[in-house]
Amino acid sequence: MWTIYHNPRCSKSRQTLQLLQEQGLEPEVVLYLETPPSVQILKEIIAKLGTGARDLMRHGEPLYRQLNLQDKTLSEAQLINAMVQNPILIQRPVVVKGEKAAIGRPPEAVLELL
Repeated sequence: MWTIYHNPRCSKSRQTLQLLQEQGLEPEVVLYLETPPSVQILKEIIAKLGTGARDLMRHGEPLYRQLNLQDKTLSEAQLINAMVQNPILIQRPVVVKGEKAAIGRPPEAVLELL
């Protein structure tokens, strides 16, 4: 089962979805801005990425600075909660396949999940 956390207004997200479809895949599309992932789902995605919560965040998003999320003393739980409350902070797109995940920046990065 393939899942893409997708923002159709984002060119990288659209390119990643198209790339998956060109591989013959029809992933479940989660419009994460409309249906934000829960704390548990974000924890699972982060574990599958093999990174920390900060690596799943959009550092260039103005809200990132407004909420002072660059503060290195913030815990993983605080960063995850910020993403649940403000899904615009989540990197896009994120593709999940089984026990692995990849951020589609560049879109070709998700091909490592094949």
